[in-house]
Amino acid sequence: MSLPAPLALDLRGRSLTRIRDWTAAELDAVLNLADELKASRERPRLLEGRTLGLLFRKHSTRTRVSLEVAAAHLGATALYLPGEQLQLARGESVEDTARVLSRYLDALAIRTHQQAEVETFASVAAIPVVNALTNEAHPLQALADLQTIRERFGTLEGVRIAWVGDGTNVCVSLAEACAALGAEFVCASPDGYEPPDPAIAVVRDPGAAVGGAHVLVTDVWVSMGQEDEREQRVRDLAGYSIDPGLLALAAPDAIVLHCLPAHPGEEIAADVLYGPQSAVWDEAENRLHTAKAVLALTVAGAPALATRD
Repeated sequence: MSLPAPLALDLRGRSLTRIRDWTAAELDAVLNLADELKASRERPRLLEGRTLGLLFRKHSTRTRVSLEVAAAHLGATALYLPGEQLQLARGESVEDTARVLSRYLDALAIRTHQQAEVETFASVAAIPVVNALTNEAHPLQALADLQTIRERFGTLEGVRIAWVGDGTNVCVSLAEACAALGAEFVCASPDGYEPPDPAIAVVRDPGAAVGGAHVLVTDVWVSMGQEDEREQRVRDLAGYSIDPGLLALAAPDAIVLHCLPAHPGEEIAADVLYGPQSAVWDEAENRLHTAKAVLALTVAGAPALATRD
């Protein structure tokens, strides 16, 4: 694969803890490189000899597999680090762990509960730290969503994106990305389930959010750690499901996204999830390509491509 000459933008050493901490140009660089990597039949060994640590405290399918495969495609080695098997579980501090891992690794991805833990790692570590999900943010998912939307519509400018349901960490990261890159974002959530960021536009009526929207997005009603609240959450979120009736209110060429795992019959109807307007499986695939782009840019400073026309 022949990559363009480097631009002035250099992301080597940068951590990705929240979408809002990166500029529009930096987010564009990730998306453009992700597009290049996806389109190429080659697998450039941009991280040959490097090592990526995966410190995971929560279950994962797409995040773990996409990061491990991304590392392999780029020539790096991924080392899985279950949180309960590290000295962190016996009281070693985050700061000391970050100092030690910086001596062994070239980058560290962290999937954990508290955003503060990722921020602390990033502030102390001498290597890039990537947020692989916290209770507050999921930047890697938002980047894959953006890549999927651009593939379908050719741009993010002027695209209306409607979130339906619980205002989760994925909702927050996607809203931040839309604000940076010119997409319109609105969230339909019941009282008490709004995203915590007051800058995100929230309505109560899902139909009002979805009307004319180009993209409909949802997430599970019961996230990891909320299992004891299942009955209450299902009652509260009833009526906030993306079903054929709600989808019919959107633009004719609208697509549907879901970060997965899905619960058909709750936040999304089965015939929508598996229907012709679903881009969910492209979205899941794009977790790989955006992960490769983030790692290449932050570890090796792979050439950032020109801003998309």
